[in-house]
Amino acid sequence: MKFFKQLLLYFLVSFFAIACSKEGNPLILPSEENLKVLTIFHINDQHGKLDNFSKIKYIIDKEKEQTNVMVVCSGDIFSGNPVVDNHELKGFPMIDIMNKVGFDISTIGNHEFDYGESNLKNRFQQSKFEWVCANVDMNTTGIPEPHEYKTITKNDVKVTFLGLVETNGKDDAIIPSTHPWRVQNLTFQKYTSVIDNYSQIKDSEQSDLYIALTHLGESTDNFIASNYPYFDMIIGGHSHSKVNSIVNNIPIFQAGSNLNYLGKIKLTIKNKTIASLSYDLINLTNYANSDLELKDIIDTYNADPNLDEVIGYANAYHSKSEVGYFYTNALRNELNVDFTIQNTGGVRSTLNEGDILKREIYTIDPFNNGSVTYTMTAGEIKNFLRNSGAGFYYSGLLIEQDGNYITLSNLNNEPINDSTNLTIGLNDYIPAVYDSYFTQTPTYKSYTTAEAIINYLEKNPNPINFTSYNNYFKFQ
Repeated sequence: MKFFKQLLLYFLVSFFAIACSKEGNPLILPSEENLKVLTIFHINDQHGKLDNFSKIKYIIDKEKEQTNVMVVCSGDIFSGNPVVDNHELKGFPMIDIMNKVGFDISTIGNHEFDYGESNLKNRFQQSKFEWVCANVDMNTTGIPEPHEYKTITKNDVKVTFLGLVETNGKDDAIIPSTHPWRVQNLTFQKYTSVIDNYSQIKDSEQSDLYIALTHLGESTDNFIASNYPYFDMIIGGHSHSKVNSIVNNIPIFQAGSNLNYLGKIKLTIKNKTIASLSYDLINLTNYANSDLELKDIIDTYNADPNLDEVIGYANAYHSKSEVGYFYTNALRNELNVDFTIQNTGGVRSTLNEGDILKREIYTIDPFNNGSVTYTMTAGEIKNFLRNSGAGFYYSGLLIEQDGNYITLSNLNNEPINDSTNLTIGLNDYIPAVYDSYFTQTPTYKSYTTAEAIINYLEKNPNPINFTSYNNYFKFQ
C-alpha cells in the first residue's frame, strides 16, 4: 500500500507541473520535492549470445543523453555460443562486448564457473564493470574477490547492489549448478545463510536505493521479497523468466534469456524511496537500430569459418528431446559402449532441417564436458536411474518401469540380469554430480562429448532423423 501511495503522490505532483509549464519548455519538477531520476537497464542469462548487444548499446546511449543510467546483469553470461565458449581465450568476446556497451555491474551466475577457475580469473581481470556475489569465497584461488555488495553512483543518485547466486548444483554439497570439478577450490554458502548480514547496508552506505541483483530464479526472488524485505527492488535471473511483478511492495524484474529482451526501469526517487516507476521489456528481435561500430566488432567475432563447416544433414527439424535421442545414439556409436545417457540440461538447443554445422553442435552442447566410460552392472545402472531423481535421454537399451521396479532389456527386448556387466558412456558432469553412484574407475577419452558428436557426423554421411524416437526416462 505504501508503494502505491508514493506512486499517487508523484502522479499528482507531475500533473501540477505539467499544467503550469509553458508549451515548448522542458518540464522541470519542483526542486523542493527532492526528486532524483534514474533509468536502470538490465539483462540476464544471455548465455554467450552477442548479436543484440549492438541494439542494446544504441538504446542505452540514447537514454544517457536524457537522464542518469545504470546498466546491470543478473548472471549466466557464458555457455551457449561457441563464438564465446570456444574462443582461444574462453569468454573473452562476451566481456569485451559488455565493456564496450558500458555495463556497470553484474552478479555471478552458475554458468560463470563453467570454464574453470583459471579462465574465470582472466575474465574478472578483463572486466571493466563490477562483480557482486555475497555467498561465494574465492580467497584461496587467486581470482579477484567479487564485492559482496557495491554502491554505484551516477551524479546525485547512489544505488547499492547485493549479489547472490544459487547453490543447488549437488545434493550433498553447496555449489552452483555447474561442473563440480570446476569449483573445487571455491566455498559457497546458501543465500539464506548470508542475506541477513546485509539488512542495514542501505543505511550504512547512505544509498538512495538498495537492490538485490540475484541469480536465484523467480520463485526464490519472490521468497526473498516476502521474507527479507530490506530491498527497494529485486532484479533477477536463472529461471529465464519474463518477470514484472510486485511482492510485498517490492518490484521484481527479470528479462527472459538469450539476449532476446532488454529490461528498462524508469524511476524517480524521493527521500530514498521509489516515488514512481515505469517498466518496459524491450523486444530486441523487433528493434531495428544498432550501434554500427559495435555491430562490426560482433560480426568479426562471429565470422569463424571453422564453426561454419558442414558436417552432416538433418532430414527434419528436431526438438530438444529429439536432439537428445540423436545425441545419445551418436555418443554410443562413437564411444563403442552398450548404453549412453545425457542429462536434459546438457541439450541446450534444437536442430533445424538441412545442413548441420559445427557451430550447431557446440551450441547444443556448449559445456566442454569430457567423454567418459564406465563398466557397471545392470543392477548398478538401475539403482542410479531409480534414485538420482533426474531424467535422462538414452540409447542402447530398453527401459521400462512397473511400480518400483525397473527392467533393462537389450534392443532385441531380452531382459538383462542385474549381475550383467554393461559399458556406459556419458559426459563427465553426470558422474561428478552423482558420484555416489559412479564408484568404479572410469576411462577418460581425449575429446569432449561435443567433439564426439562431431566425429560421428563426419564419419557417417547418412542424414539423421530421430523425430519418431522417445528415448527418455525419469523414475516416477
